[in-house]
Amino acid sequence: MTFTSIYQLPALLLSGLTLVISPLIALMKDQVDALTEKNIPATYVNSSLPLHEVNYRLRAVLENDVKLLYIAPELLRNQRFAQILARTKVSLLAVDEAHCISQWGHDFRPDYLQIGPIWQAMKDNPALLATTATATPKVQKNILEMLGTKKSKITVTGFNRPNLIFSVKHISDVDTKLKALRSIIESVDGSIIIYCSTRKNTEMVAKFIRNDIGLSAQAYHAGFSSDQRTQIQNNFMSDVSPIVVATNAFGMGVDKADVRAVIHYNMPGNVEAYYQEAGRAGRDGLPAQCVMFFAADDLRLHQFFIRSGSPSYEHLTKIYGSLKNADYDNEVHISARELESRTGLHEVKIKVALSELEIMVTIL
Repeated sequence: MTFTSIYQLPALLLSGLTLVISPLIALMKDQVDALTEKNIPATYVNSSLPLHEVNYRLRAVLENDVKLLYIAPELLRNQRFAQILARTKVSLLAVDEAHCISQWGHDFRPDYLQIGPIWQAMKDNPALLATTATATPKVQKNILEMLGTKKSKITVTGFNRPNLIFSVKHISDVDTKLKALRSIIESVDGSIIIYCSTRKNTEMVAKFIRNDIGLSAQAYHAGFSSDQRTQIQNNFMSDVSPIVVATNAFGMGVDKADVRAVIHYNMPGNVEAYYQEAGRAGRDGLPAQCVMFFAADDLRLHQFFIRSGSPSYEHLTKIYGSLKNADYDNEVHISARELESRTGLHEVKIKVALSELEIMVTIL
């Protein structure tokens, strides 16, 4: 049974709406399409839809014509959506990729901080289900704290994947890395995911595979538009381009059975991220390779990411002051770009600082 079955099956038995919160826009459509083919009334609302389509779908929710509603977490901040929820009977609130709630998780998303307060405010006291494939005991505890659950049951299944063959190669220079990469790629019959720590490396490695090995490969990172990323993912899923070279922007929701190798060209930032990314291999149960290249430069790069992403007390104070100055009638109107301009801080540091401030407000 998959995670999705865990909340899709109860949705058919419960009298009210099952609300599914997921950061995976592409996966929402895939799941809703699959449910619709089975004549199960399901829909999704996210930033990919025009306003008139959002309104149409939310009307269907109000008229009780929908059993499963998939939403992106940022919708929880929308006042109108909160009003619609107040008029809707919600029987089950399902949180997909629940590690995104935790500040200790490897993929923390600030919008997920809204889930706990919204759930507690729901009039029908719906059941709450949180699913994730990667949560350490510390992250599990933090998830429960952020959701504000009084009573909960934690179920942990096994982590053993005997069909996956893990290896680490200590390689110090780029030429040797590319030579080793070529050897692995030429030995693999099937789809391959190659993870890199930087956008520059994804472009370089994808170009190397196309020009030097003669195979189709596409880079994937957050610098591409949403439409471009969707097209690259579709090309990978349909085997139009069976090799994708990506940052960690490519990961959650990618469920391709015949991935025969996951290669980490650069060392990932933590064990949880590695487990989730390597776990994309061999989902059909057949043997698959999980290879990680290690170099000292990778460690220095992640130390830089940690330093650049961690705001100091002075940074928090500066950002808080900018937000306070932008407060009009208890509403803050300021763009991320304007915050960068006012504070002189990098976008990454601002995002982390805003997350820290939200956590402080939640705790207080």
